[in-house]
Amino acid sequence: MKILQIIPSISLVYGGPSQMVLGLSSALARQGAEVTVLTTNSNGDVGQAPLDVPLNCPVEQDGYQIRYFPCSPFRRYKFSVDLLRWLYRQGNEYDIAHLHALFSPVISGAATVAKWRKIPYILRPLGTLDPADLRKKKQLKQIYTALWERGNLSGAAGIHFTSAEEAKISERFGVKTRDLIIPLGVSLPGMDGNLTGEERQQRGKKIREELGLSGERPLVLFLSRIEPKKGLDLLLPALEKLLTAGLEFDFVLAGSNPQDPEYEEKIRAQIAASPLGACTSLPGFVRGDFKVSLLQAADIFVLPSYYENFGIAVAEAMAAGTAVCISRGVYIWEDVLEAGAGWVGEGTVEEIAQLLSEAVSNPEECQKRGEKGQAYAATHYDWDAIAQQTLAAYREILTPE
Repeated sequence: MKILQIIPSISLVYGGPSQMVLGLSSALARQGAEVTVLTTNSNGDVGQAPLDVPLNCPVEQDGYQIRYFPCSPFRRYKFSVDLLRWLYRQGNEYDIAHLHALFSPVISGAATVAKWRKIPYILRPLGTLDPADLRKKKQLKQIYTALWERGNLSGAAGIHFTSAEEAKISERFGVKTRDLIIPLGVSLPGMDGNLTGEERQQRGKKIREELGLSGERPLVLFLSRIEPKKGLDLLLPALEKLLTAGLEFDFVLAGSNPQDPEYEEKIRAQIAASPLGACTSLPGFVRGDFKVSLLQAADIFVLPSYYENFGIAVAEAMAAGTAVCISRGVYIWEDVLEAGAGWVGEGTVEEIAQLLSEAVSNPEECQKRGEKGQAYAATHYDWDAIAQQTLAAYREILTPE
């Protein structure tokens, strides 16, 4: 099967959706598919220099090809006339196209070209059909929907949601769609298998030394982009309640936000001015082996987001064997409950404080739930299994009854 994966940009630093596309492409290639990724040389977030990559030619990578196209004429919007021109000329050589984004000019253009050339295509909205997300720039999105996205959704062979909850709450603008619920996979470099309790303690000790934390207190970890939807306005006062109750712990807030440095600085200042300042480390954006070590060293991973179409950081924590504490706004909360991988709440300051208090006070229970989460992730968030599920969905679309 010949497959196109199309995404507006790939960030070599911050990853996110682009790394998910690359992980899926590699896994599809291992299953025998011929995969080509189309993208631009825009480097993810605003402020990043363009990628220094070959343009308009195939680059072999992890069993698949990737083609980068120059952003022109609108680099800010990750638009590429060359990409759309290539798709128009070459796209009908492929069986199916998988488009990763909505409200993106180049993806809207790609969907239009696919309809013209009669290429079956799937859209993955990346959470943009969530009513909470649609409220951002509401009027602009309403116009964009009328001009582009309603027609693109109507013409799609399927809409790829990464969780049942995302599919349940997403807006379709009156269009009837075929929903494909396929989770994302987890790929953590340097993962060295299960850790015993003693090994986890040693890992925690080393991480504390690197971060300037002392003692053997439980380690609470937040690792995600620092932005308002992540629920830090709930988490920080909840952690302060734990300190008021006499519970001791170390808190690591790992992440950054190049698109909104003012909000990031606001959070840093808030922590510095609160009792949390004495037990908190803020290492910024982390990746690679350090990220894996941090995930494995934590006693509890916390993410009280208002909404997350999947919650890849939660899946990564589970894969690392760390118990999680999340809100129902993280749409894989049902997976967490099914696996017995941690604590799930509605997302209030009082409830987050209560759940974290239970977790921090019971390290053995954290370890037990972490082990359950790791076993669940190994079977449900494995890229090869997800590739098989994705290929089955492609075949169903291409060979209807």
